[in-house]
Parts: sequence; C-alpha cells; structure tokens
Amino acid sequence: MVLRDGKIVFEVREEFYKGMKVTIEEAIELCRQSTIVNMVGKCIVDKAVKAGLVHPEAVLKISGVPHAQIVKI
Repeated sequence: MVLRDGKIVFEVREEFYKGMKVTIEEAIELCRQSTIVNMVGKCIVDKAVKAGLVHPEAVLKISGVPHAQIVKI
C-alpha cells in the first residue's frame, strides 16, 4: 500500500510491518518494551496515544492514515 500526501510518499510494505498477530493489549505491551516502534493505522496509534506512549501532536496523518514512531534513547 502506498500513501501519498503532497510531497510525502509512504509505502507500507508487508515485509517490514507484518509480524505475528497479537491482541491490541499485547501490541501496546510490546511497544512499552521496545526501543524503536513504527506504527500505522488508527487503532494502534489511538491506543498508543491513550497509553501515553505517543504524544498526540507527534501523530502524522498521511492520506488520512495515522502514523507514529517511538524512539527511546
């Protein structure tokens, strides 16, 4: 899937984003434990914001699809 918004072209590739299927609660726990996270989609981004993992102003919408990253140093 390719998302476009002005000069932004964002390709969501299965080989990068696809992984094991988990519940949303398990995904949030994995996000808490990870040092780098890339997330795409309303459900996971909304839950990450509600969990305090992502600041709402850090969410980028590309073609209306929410995208967020977490980098812990």
